Amino acid sequence: MTDTEQQLKLVDESPISPVERRNSLEAHLKHRPERSELVDKNILPASTAAPGLQAHQKELEKHMLEDKLNDKISHRPDPEDLIKEGVLHDDPRTVAQDEAAKKYKEAIEDEYAKREGGA
Repeated sequence: MTDTEQQLKLVDESPISPVERRNSLEAHLKHRPERSELVDKNILPASTAAPGLQAHQKELEKHMLEDKLNDKISHRPDPEDLIKEGVLHDDPRTVAQDEAAKKYKEAIEDEYAKREGGA
């Protein structure tokens, strides 16, 4: 027998009386965790908005954060200004381009070496 067949045989399929079912439900509800505990465990959101509005609230918060970050980025000084002020020594855009060109050249050389049976 496979594990799933054994597990299926272990399931108790005997009927349960309505009284036992009600008692079982009441026992589980007595031990139900508080809302604050569920919020602490990130099971429930901390929002007090209606459940139907929580998705819209989360989407709104996301868009507000996006707008805030875009505003900050738009007011960010150019690298040329930072070089003039002495904050930067080299333009990071040219350094990144130089590094990318170097990595590309190394990758091409590695590929040629592999094809020739070298590396």
